Amino acid sequence: MTLLAGFDAGQTHTRCRLSLVKDGLLQPVGEGEGPGVSHLDAPLGEQRFLEAIRTSAQHALKDHPTGVIQAAVVGASGIEQGTRLQQRAEALVGHALAISDGSRLGKVLVTGDERTALRGAIPEGAGILAISGTGMIVLGRGEDGHEHRCGGWGWLLDGAGSAFDLGHQGLQLTLRMADGRLPDHPLRLQIWNQMGCDSHAAVKARVVQNDFGTADFAALAPLVVEAASQGCSGAEEIVQRSAAALSNCISTVAQQLSLCSPLVVCQGGAITHLMGFRTAVQQTMRQSIPVARWGEAKGDACDGALLMAQDLTVRPR
Repeated sequence: MTLLAGFDAGQTHTRCRLSLVKDGLLQPVGEGEGPGVSHLDAPLGEQRFLEAIRTSAQHALKDHPTGVIQAAVVGASGIEQGTRLQQRAEALVGHALAISDGSRLGKVLVTGDERTALRGAIPEGAGILAISGTGMIVLGRGEDGHEHRCGGWGWLLDGAGSAFDLGHQGLQLTLRMADGRLPDHPLRLQIWNQMGCDSHAAVKARVVQNDFGTADFAALAPLVVEAASQGCSGAEEIVQRSAAALSNCISTVAQQLSLCSPLVVCQGGAITHLMGFRTAVQQTMRQSIPVARWGEAKGDACDGALLMAQDLTVRPR
């Protein structure tokens, strides 16, 4: 029997799931968690990555202390396919799990977490995965197995269609309300109270603090979506713009892969929990791809990583 490891390495935490392969089928045998990862070029980036892989694997192996992982796939935030960064990450994983010797060459793969999420959500065949959480990214697979990605280039460059985008635009809206460019609305005080602010100056000072980041902007998104549902015109416009941006990415992927009636699976807190935003995305999609089929994920990113690890045992890189 072959022991495989699939990792989902995010910025807040890392999950490792172990499976045995028996008669061609995956049998989960353990799961563990570790700390999150950061960009490898960030301060202590490589150390954080190693700690995340080692810790989550050790916890997953607690019931298999003598187990030897024979192939591993890591879906990690910020890893771009075909880059030197990917090669560095694979070397780190091989070192952390002791599977980098010559006899097991090619049994480690580190790739973007969107690819493992797509494989888990849609294990076989064509389809599109739209992830809209704190950030966003859309990735699809065509009938020929070719993949195309749209969006997901980071909040500084391309955050439209995410909870960050909704919250960031909402905060900008409150400043226009406060200085008289727009009529005031209870949304302004709701957002400012959540941030612990009572003035323009306090907002300006808060957003430049080291402990205020993308997740804090994203935490404002529910207030914006709720205000939109209550008829706040500025909030309604924000929700529609953000939904249109995400829908445009989905439509673009469908066009690039020649998918006429694509299966679309949505993941991420913004699109699964903020129903007003989800409805806006679906309404926009009905205009661009009326025959799109909405489906549920078959599995998660760890499941996808394990399927890809199983592929490595059959077809080493």
